[in-house]
Amino acid sequence: MRTGPVLRNNVRTILVVDDDAGQRGLLAEFLSRQGFRIRSAESGERALALLAEETPDLMISDVRMPGITGLEALRQARTTHPSLPVLLVTGYADVRDAVEAMRDGALDYIEKPIDLDELLCLVDRILGIGARSAPPVELPPLPGDVVCRSPAMFRALGEAALAAPSEARVLLTGESGTGKEVVARLIHGWSPRAGGPLVTVNCAAIPENLLESEFFGHERGAFTGAVAQRMGRFEEASGGTIFLDEVGEIPLPLQAKLLRVVQDGTYQRVGGNEERRSRARVLAATNRNLEREVEEGCFREDLYYRLNVIEIALAPLRDRIEDIAPLALVFASRFGGGTPRLAPNTLEVLVRYPWPGNVRELQNAMERAALMSRGGIILPEHLPARVVREAAEARPTAAAAPPGTIEDLEREAIRKALREHGHNRTRAAAALGISRRTLIYRLRRYLDEGCDLDGEA
Repeated sequence: MRTGPVLRNNVRTILVVDDDAGQRGLLAEFLSRQGFRIRSAESGERALALLAEETPDLMISDVRMPGITGLEALRQARTTHPSLPVLLVTGYADVRDAVEAMRDGALDYIEKPIDLDELLCLVDRILGIGARSAPPVELPPLPGDVVCRSPAMFRALGEAALAAPSEARVLLTGESGTGKEVVARLIHGWSPRAGGPLVTVNCAAIPENLLESEFFGHERGAFTGAVAQRMGRFEEASGGTIFLDEVGEIPLPLQAKLLRVVQDGTYQRVGGNEERRSRARVLAATNRNLEREVEEGCFREDLYYRLNVIEIALAPLRDRIEDIAPLALVFASRFGGGTPRLAPNTLEVLVRYPWPGNVRELQNAMERAALMSRGGIILPEHLPARVVREAAEARPTAAAAPPGTIEDLEREAIRKALREHGHNRTRAAAALGISRRTLIYRLRRYLDEGCDLDGEA
C-alpha cells in the first residue's frame, strides 16, 4: 500500500463514493472538468478496496449507502489513512450524524442537494488550492426560440449543460411559467439520450386514481374500465427521458412506488405481478418548496433526495430584465410573422410590468399585441390593458445591466437584490431564484476577493 497521495503531473486525485450512479457520475464529471483526477466507488466496500491500492488527496463520500455506510467507511479509512481528508455528503436529516463524524476525522460536510460552486469551494479549501477564476461557460447551440441574455438564465442553462451528458436526475424549480419544461427539453436534447423519446407527464393534470396507471400502465381487467392492457409512461420513456412536471402534486401513497422506479428502475403494472424495468432518465419540476414539504411530512425525504441530485432554479421573469425584450420579439414574430418592432414606450412598459405569470404571461400578451398591431410597430395600446396600467403604477425599472463579464453581471444582480430586500439574505435569494445556501457561498467568495456586498450600507 502506498503511504502518500498519488500525484500525476501534480494533478490531485479525488475518490468519489456514492451508491447513486447519477450523483456519482455528475460529481466525477464536474470535478474532472476542474482538473482533478477522479476515482469512483459505488459502495463503502469498494472505496476501502481502492484505498488499499492508493491514497487519494481527498475522499468525498455520501453518508447513506447500503452495506458499509459513509460514516463506517470514514472510521475504517481513519485506521489505515489517518491523514486522509474526507468530505461527507449528507441530507439535512443526517446533518447531526455528519457533525458527529467530525470527531472521527471528517474534515467537513456538504448538504444535499449539492451546489457545485459550494462543492468546488470546499474542495479547493481542503486541498489548499488558491482562488481560481471561473472558467468561461460555453453553452451548446440554443434553439431560436430560447433566449439567454440575463445572468440568471445564463447560469441556469450552464448548469443544465453540465448535467445533460450525465445520468444525473435533475430537479427544476421556480415559479409557474418560468420555462422549466423548456430547460427539460434542452437537457434531453443535449444528452446522449437525445435520439430516444422525451415523455412528459403533468402530474397536476391527471386524477389521483389514474396517476399510478399513467406512470406504470395496467393489465386488462385491473380496474373498472381497464378493457385492454396499457403501457405506462415509464415504459414509453425507456431509453430516453421522462419529465415529471409538477412532481410535488403526487400523493404520498404513490410516492413510495415512484421512489422504487427512480431508485432502481423497477415497477409493476397496475393489476400485474411481473417486475418490469425502465431505463428512463428522470427529470422533474415543481413550483413548490419541496424541502419545506419534506419537513412538514407532505413529501418523502428519500424521494426528494433521489430526484434532486442537482437542482436548477429558474428565476422569475421580473428578475431577468435582459430577457424580456428579446423574448417579446420572439413571440411577436411567432404570432405575427415577419420582423416585429417594439416602440420605445412599449419596451418601457414591458420592463416595468412585474409579469406574475412569467414567460407564459409574456407570450400571451405578445400574441394579443401581434394580432392587434397587424404587422406594424407594436405600441403600448396593443398590449393587454392590465399590463399597461400596472406598468404605469410600478416604479421605474433599470434597463439591462451594463456590459461586462458574466461574473460582473452576477455580482451586480446580487448587490441589487440585497439592497432591494434590506440585505435580508433569504428574500434576496428567493428573488434571484437561487437557494439561500448558494447566496451565502457566493457572498463568502466575494469577501475572499475583497468585495463585501453583504456589508454595504
